[in-house]
Amino acid sequence: MTRLLERAVETVRALPPEKQDALARVLLQFAGEDGPVLVLDEEMSASLDESLAQAERGEFATDERVRAIWTKHGL
Repeated sequence: MTRLLERAVETVRALPPEKQDALARVLLQFAGEDGPVLVLDEEMSASLDESLAQAERGEFATDERVRAIWTKHGL
């Protein structure tokens, strides 16, 4: 293991378990292990399905709506 990877592992050990798992999934994906980077729960999966359906129908947020959301979040 390289020093950089050892440093990364030590840093990740200090994170909460859910963040450790998220980073582990990403690392495994990069290493070529098949499997989803993110596991969606039922609610998230339904939301994603609806978003994809809206996109297929051409239902996108207006520029004005996007700017309002960015402003709301300080972007």
